[in-house]
Amino acid sequence: MSEINEIYKCNVCGNMAEMVHSGFSVMVCCNNPMELLEAIQKDEGGQKHIPIINIEDNKVIVDVGEIPHPMEEEHWINFIELCVGDQIFRQQLKPGDKPSATFDVISKGEEVSSRIYCNLHGLWPSD
Repeated sequence: MSEINEIYKCNVCGNMAEMVHSGFSVMVCCNNPMELLEAIQKDEGGQKHIPIINIEDNKVIVDVGEIPHPMEEEHWINFIELCVGDQIFRQQLKPGDKPSATFDVISKGEEVSSRIYCNLHGLWPSD
């Protein structure tokens, strides 16, 4: 069974999809089951991948890594996603961009978390 907010990737064409409604069927692309991306939970590589959240006034700033992540043609952050309570905000990035996103969001005591997707190293959570 798929769950809301799971991210799936096609290992044939590279398409990615985020689940917006739970279901019982398998996600399929290019006539193959899509891979469920699991958030990486390890220390190695975390210095450049783990999202760092800062809340300033009415903005939430998410920087990727204690050491800024490379944003090169071969290696970059595809997106930064911010979760505030039950709301999701996403900033798409491309090579050459700064590995950071600013969201004009007010957190009223709700849980705030983030996750990023690196084209080489996968999905990384802030938690």
